[in-house]
Amino acid sequence: MEKIKITFENQTIEVEKNTTYLDLSKYSKNKDTVLAVKKNNELFPLNAVATEDETIEFIDASSIEGAKMYKAAIKFILEVALKTAFKNSDIHYLHSVPGGMLGEIKYSQILSNEDISKIKKEMAKIIDEDLEFKHYNILKKEAIAFYKATHEEEKAINVKTCDEIVTIYKLKDYLNYFYVPMPYKTKAIKQFELKYLGNNRLVILYPSNLSHGRLPEYVHHKNIIDAYYRGKSWLKKLDAPYVGDLNNLVCARKIKGLIESCELHFTDEIREACDQIIRNNNLKFVMIAGPSSSGKTTTTRILASYLRSKGYDPICLSTDDYFVNRSDNPKDEFGNYDFECLNAIDTKTFNEDLQKLLKGEEVNTPSFNFVTGQREYHHNYIKLKENSIILIEGLHSLNDDLTPGIPEKYKYKIYLSPFIPLNIDRHNYISTLDLRLIRRIIRDNRTRGYTVSEVIEKWQSVRNGEEKYIFPFTHQANCIINTALPYEIGVLKIYAEPLLLSIDTDSKYYEEARRLLKFLKSFNTISSEYVSKSSILREFIGGEND
Repeated sequence: MEKIKITFENQTIEVEKNTTYLDLSKYSKNKDTVLAVKKNNELFPLNAVATEDETIEFIDASSIEGAKMYKAAIKFILEVALKTAFKNSDIHYLHSVPGGMLGEIKYSQILSNEDISKIKKEMAKIIDEDLEFKHYNILKKEAIAFYKATHEEEKAINVKTCDEIVTIYKLKDYLNYFYVPMPYKTKAIKQFELKYLGNNRLVILYPSNLSHGRLPEYVHHKNIIDAYYRGKSWLKKLDAPYVGDLNNLVCARKIKGLIESCELHFTDEIREACDQIIRNNNLKFVMIAGPSSSGKTTTTRILASYLRSKGYDPICLSTDDYFVNRSDNPKDEFGNYDFECLNAIDTKTFNEDLQKLLKGEEVNTPSFNFVTGQREYHHNYIKLKENSIILIEGLHSLNDDLTPGIPEKYKYKIYLSPFIPLNIDRHNYISTLDLRLIRRIIRDNRTRGYTVSEVIEKWQSVRNGEEKYIFPFTHQANCIINTALPYEIGVLKIYAEPLLLSIDTDSKYYEEARRLLKFLKSFNTISSEYVSKSSILREFIGGEND
C-alpha cells in the first residue's frame, strides 16, 4: 500500500494513502474537539481522505471557522432534540448575544424549567450517540420544491439566491440548511448550556474563538435582548421580518420607502435618548460606547445636533485623542501594542481636562495623529457655557474607571451596537459580528487603504478588547441604541464583494472571505443613491456631507 506524509502540529507522520482525516485527527493534541480539517486554506470534512503529501490544520471551536461550525451544529442538535421531546414544536434562532445566541421555542404551551432539562438530556443523548451530520448536494430547484412542500416559504425564497447546488444536512430524520459546513459527527460538540429566560425564550451558550474554545459563563444582558425585540417588533409591523421580504421590495422597486422608514426609526431612537438627557438637569456628561464599527461617530454627531436644536451647547470629545504616545502604549502577552486596554489612554490628563472644564476653565484639547503615533495640540480650546454638555465617545466610556472623579449623577451612559432585527430565516440569523466586520472591511479599505486580510488579521484583537472592555459594562447603560439599518447589507454588498473576491486562495483568510461572500449572496443589491448623505451608513461607504 502506498504511503504518504502528513504534516500538522509540528509533526510529520507517515500513513497509508486514502487515510481519512478522522483517523488522522487521533494523532492531534486536540483530538477530542476536532471539527474539520483545513488544507490549502479550505475546509474539508473529517471523512474526506488524504491522497498525497500535505500540510494540514485541524480545526476546533477556538478558531474563527470552527466557532461557526460549532454554532451551526449546536443549533441543529437543539432543533432535533426539541422536536424529539415535544412533537410539533420548533425553535427560531433570533440573534447573537455575548457568549451565545437568543432563541425562542414555538410550541402550543409555555415550557417549564423541567421541560428545558428534558431537552438538554435529549441533546446530550444525540451527542453521545455520535451521529453523523449527513449532507446531500441537491439541485436548487429540488431544494425550493422541498421547502415549499414543507411550508417553509422563507427558506424556499432564500434558496433562490444560492448556487445551483445546495447542501442540505440531515440529523436523525430531520433536514435543514445552514450557511456554514457542519462537523462530521455530533460527539465533537461536547460543551453547551441552555439558560431559560421564561416565556419559551432561552439563551444557548457554546464555546468559540472568543472564549478560547471554552464554554463561557452566562451573563444576562436584558437591555440588549429588549433592544433586539423592540427592533424585531417594529420590523414585523413593516411586513419585512426576513431577507426574502426585503428582496421582494427590491424587485418590486419599493425599497426606497423601507429605507426612509429605517432612517426615521433610527433617528427616533436618538431623539428619544436626547429627550431622556434633557429631562435630567444634573447631567453634564453623555458617555457613548460601542464595539468597533457600531457607528459611534455618526450617532454622536446626530445626538449633538438634536441637543443643539433643544438649546444646548454640545461639546464632543473622543477618548481616542487622549491615547498615550505610541512608544508608551502597553503591549499584550504577544508583544503587540494593546490599543484596546484602558492604559492605552492617558486617563490622568483626560480627567484633569474634565475637572478644569467643570471649574469653568478653558482647555486646549488634543488630537491624536494615528500616522505618527503622537498626541498633538492645535489650539483647539473649549470652555463650558451654562448650557454646555460634553459628549464623550470611546471604547471605555461605560467604564467608571475612565472617569473616576466624575460623580455618577452627572453621567448618562449610552451603548451602541447594530442589532439587526432582520433574519435570513427562522434558523439562520444575521450575526452582529458579520455585519460589523463587513462594515469595517469597507471603511478601513476606503479610509486607511487596508486590505481585507489586514482587517481580518486585526479583527481578533479588536474582538478580544471588546470582550474585556465593553461587554462587561453594557448592563450599566441608561440607554441602548440599535445602530443597524435592516436594509444596509444590500448596499454594503456592492462595496464588499469586490474586496472579498480579491482574497487569493493562498491567503489563510480565504475560507472566511468565501463564507462572507456566500452570506452576501442572500441579499439583492441596493443602490447607494437611495442612502441619505446624513445616514449612519455613510460612515462606512463614504459620501457624507458631499
